[in-house]
Amino acid sequence: MATVLVTGFAPFGGGPVNPSWRAASLLAAQRDDAVAVELPCEYAASLPALWGAIEEHRPSLVVCVGQAGSRSEVTPERVAINLIDAGIPDNVGAQPVGVPVVPGGPAAYFATLPVEECVAAIRSAGVPASVSNNAGAVGCNQVFYGLMHVLATKFPGVRGGFVHVPFSPEQVAASGKAGPSLGVDRSAEALAILVETALKAEADNLGGGSARSQT
Repeated sequence: MATVLVTGFAPFGGGPVNPSWRAASLLAAQRDDAVAVELPCEYAASLPALWGAIEEHRPSLVVCVGQAGSRSEVTPERVAINLIDAGIPDNVGAQPVGVPVVPGGPAAYFATLPVEECVAAIRSAGVPASVSNNAGAVGCNQVFYGLMHVLATKFPGVRGGFVHVPFSPEQVAASGKAGPSLGVDRSAEALAILVETALKAEADNLGGGSARSQT
């Protein structure tokens, strides 16, 4: 059984690649104790795929990865919210607006990763990184929340979290617009450092992994 499950997304919106999947698969290829799973960019299918992978592989650590085209740094996420509010459709045309990820679930979950230590370790390796307190309200947040919910309710001994990586240079070039990017090899390096840090360090002390929103 794998110690580490790392996931990335399939290409979105007709894009040529998704750096989250490329970085996740590269990381898994470098570790004997890791397995990578590609999730569909579909609201109805992404969580069943994730939950099925956890059931199959029974990891002790789960790191889900997504792309964030507006960001110039690798950003471990601190909190997931129980909301899907899609501004654009997914890869099969679904566009849920103002609905919960899990009906009746807590308003929010904290990652059970040492996000502050992870960011410090990634930066010390020369890769730009920062903590994010906003995973959005679309597919990445849905997967993040769904991950933390299933870990809290069915796999309480398993730790997990979500990381956004910037677009790859070829994505930016293909768009024809200027924007931030980071090579997939550097994103994979950051993920490797995050995994090693998470396996050695305790989670940040933010309420035991879940919390209800206060605002």
